Amino acid sequence: MHERDSDLPLANIRVVEFSHMVMGPSTGLILADLGAEVIKVEPIGGDRTRTLLGSGAGYFPMYNRNKQSIAIDLKSPEGVAAARRLVEQADVLIENFRPGAMVGLGLGPDDFSTSNPGLVYYSAKGFLTGPYENRAALDEVAQMMGGLAYMTGPSGRPLRAGASVIDVTGGMFGVIGILAALEQRHRTGKGAVVRSSLYETTAFLVGQHIAQLAVTGNAARPMPERISAWAIYDVFETARPEEQVFIGVVSDSQWQAFTTVFGLDDLAADAALAENNARVLARETLLPRVRELAKGFAREDLLAKLEESGVAFAPIARPQDLLDDAHLNANGALLDLTLTDGRSVRLPALPVEINGALPGVRRDLRSPGADSRRILREWGFGAHEIDMLLAAGAIAGPPVPAGRAAR
Repeated sequence: MHERDSDLPLANIRVVEFSHMVMGPSTGLILADLGAEVIKVEPIGGDRTRTLLGSGAGYFPMYNRNKQSIAIDLKSPEGVAAARRLVEQADVLIENFRPGAMVGLGLGPDDFSTSNPGLVYYSAKGFLTGPYENRAALDEVAQMMGGLAYMTGPSGRPLRAGASVIDVTGGMFGVIGILAALEQRHRTGKGAVVRSSLYETTAFLVGQHIAQLAVTGNAARPMPERISAWAIYDVFETARPEEQVFIGVVSDSQWQAFTTVFGLDDLAADAALAENNARVLARETLLPRVRELAKGFAREDLLAKLEESGVAFAPIARPQDLLDDAHLNANGALLDLTLTDGRSVRLPALPVEINGALPGVRRDLRSPGADSRRILREWGFGAHEIDMLLAAGAIAGPPVPAGRAAR
């Protein structure tokens, strides 16, 4: 383990998380990575996210490190009562169930107004207050109706982004709201009800395109068809067509450096191309020249020249290529985790440095209910109570080894 909890910014913040899939778990992940004690409440048998196939297979390992697991049957009165006692001692509750589900269980915000008035109650939802708030929603639904899919694909072919960007960004906004509410609690002593949503998050992300319409009078075109603000801002083939490179020359000084390093003396000397907007108007002439230039280089050689020039550039990579990335391997941005079946995996760290360090792994991924006994004991349940809850099936946890007292 890399850090002790007490060394981290959110040490001593207690979080009880009722969530699955991505948005709620990503909120809990961020808080846990920053040092909060996050208790993940799973159903008996475990969160079904653990067993998703295809593109969902990576959800659980990515968004549930540094948490503890307790398995509770929220369909039983005893299970709900145990969950309530945990929440009554928590600083933050996270939930992303369907609208009304937590209220129906007796675990809604109003249920803790007296017993835990300082609680920050966070709900990750599809929509904020309004006509749509009771609709079911998914990341892809929000991208489609929020204009992001339209902007990502070519005309007539709306395309979702290639990651759960709205789930994760919505969770990030949730963290912002939670931290703001905790700071307010320092002054008022009172908690708050915080909500973030997929739809409003999507609207925020496409806000720049809405603003573009206001500024220019022209609606934004999908990104594959956009008129770029820069002449050289595209993907180029190298000597091997499958090894592509993005190049962005976004300032007049970068243009001078780019043309100098690549020996484009005639373009460097052309005063008509000295300013960005003039180069944009000459884009149809400049782009073929740069495309031909790029094809004359092996990718690694082209990347070296681009780095020398100081322009923005990037090799086109696949997610798995990041595992071998020199930068991510040098700065600790890839974390070693152990899956619950014992296999090892490397996954990205929280992308925030604090005092020069990235948050690391303090707790590996937990099996369902692995911490049930210890959590209940540390949160004030007596040994007899715990045994009774286990016997009733209201909670589940690992068996006590023969000859050893429960700890």
